[in-house]
Amino acid sequence: MKYVLVTGGVVSGLGKGVTASSIGLLLKACGLRVTSIKIDPYLNTNAGTMSPFEHGEVFVLDDGGEVDLDLGNYGRFLDITLTRDHNITTGRVYQSVIDKERKRAYLGKTVQVVPHITDAITS
Repeated sequence: MKYVLVTGGVVSGLGKGVTASSIGLLLKACGLRVTSIKIDPYLNTNAGTMSPFEHGEVFVLDDGGEVDLDLGNYGRFLDITLTRDHNITTGRVYQSVIDKERKRAYLGKTVQVVPHITDAITS
């Protein structure tokens, strides 16, 4: 498995989503299997609760996931069906760790960024 990472820091509106979609389309045209994942640093668990004036419009996926509009571009460009799992936010990662802690999955250990959050990101 190979990864292509498109980044532009925290600056919005640079065209990172369209660039990633275009690269994916070119790779797909070369016969490769392609998917797309968007990683957002915000603490919201999804884009549905964010102001459209601050973040832009929300795109609703077939599974009901409320995500960044870029995922709509990825799906259309690449002709693939994306799910909420294709959108990772810091909020979702932290929420998953908190949920595990509430279910006593850490056996009373102190839950910390390292190793618990980093393990959640890599798994």
